[in-house]
Amino acid sequence: MAKRVIVIGSGIIGASIAYHLAKAGAEVTVIEAGEPGGVATRASWAWINASWGNPEPYFELRVRSIEHWHKMQSEIPGLAINWCGGLIWDLPPDELEAYAAERAKWGEPLRRVDRGEILAIEPNLTTVPEFGYFAPGEGMLEPLAATLALLEAAKALGAEVLAETPVKWLAEEHGRVVGVMTDVGVIHADETVVAAGVNTAPLLDSVGLTLKMSAPAGLLAHSKPAPKLLNGLVMTPGLHIRQTAEGRIVAGTDFAGADPEGNAEFMASDLQAKVEAMVQGAEGLGLDFYTVGYRPTPADGFSAIGRPHSKNGLYLVVTHSGVTLAAALGLFAANELLTGTRDPLLATFSPDRPSLT
Repeated sequence: MAKRVIVIGSGIIGASIAYHLAKAGAEVTVIEAGEPGGVATRASWAWINASWGNPEPYFELRVRSIEHWHKMQSEIPGLAINWCGGLIWDLPPDELEAYAAERAKWGEPLRRVDRGEILAIEPNLTTVPEFGYFAPGEGMLEPLAATLALLEAAKALGAEVLAETPVKWLAEEHGRVVGVMTDVGVIHADETVVAAGVNTAPLLDSVGLTLKMSAPAGLLAHSKPAPKLLNGLVMTPGLHIRQTAEGRIVAGTDFAGADPEGNAEFMASDLQAKVEAMVQGAEGLGLDFYTVGYRPTPADGFSAIGRPHSKNGLYLVVTHSGVTLAAALGLFAANELLTGTRDPLLATFSPDRPSLT
């Protein structure tokens, strides 16, 4: 008999888990408090990368996920990923050189590019340094569209998606999680996956579990649509930019977005002004809107994946870098839930590590 699995949360992490579970033959129900696509996913800068300030185990996890994104893209026609590469000079020169040397040691050589090469990659940039680095394996996607494509692929394999269905608490019997309580009563399952972003901690609290996490805010400015002005991702000091498939330039002070600190409109306007000064052809383009996302982040900054306190019937996935990691975490979670096999890359990412409990 197929294992019944509830996935709480329909952001990119929950959607990937649902897809991999359904592909493996599970009976899957995705439960979402709001509209399909979740909350944090919609406000992501949506950079797929392994190249930014990570210790080696986290780097290896990200590399594995990038590899699996390529496989998933071949399986799901609607999963449009632009493997455009990324330009990086968002560090002082000596730190940038040390960073590139570390990545080369780990097997991810970044290509050193001089001013002329930078302008060959991004000819519309008005200000460029003497040198930077180019990461050819990086990509970007449109986060909501990609998540909806994953959900549709899961539904085509038999998954059910219940939108506008808030989970009140986790249902527990004799120490085992047996499903979720909703406005229509308990929905039962053999396994319940919490991939609920910022709502993770309250759900765990309902069964007496604690996970230390935060949800820092990140603001991104979205320009009005424009003809193609950027070819890929550009990370400069204080301004990270990319252009979406519909032509909007999305900007943040870093890839996660800036903390608006109660001054969101001013910050968004300032970011747009920097974009128009940085990108030739964007002059007078104007700000269309801004988003503020709250990034679900375990207390030490790294992914938490697995059964918290070995709680039967319960599985947890919470992470920042959700766009990069969704592919691998969906695969790993499905394998562990259905076969009991835990991927070795998850060894350092237990939800029970001391920094989170």
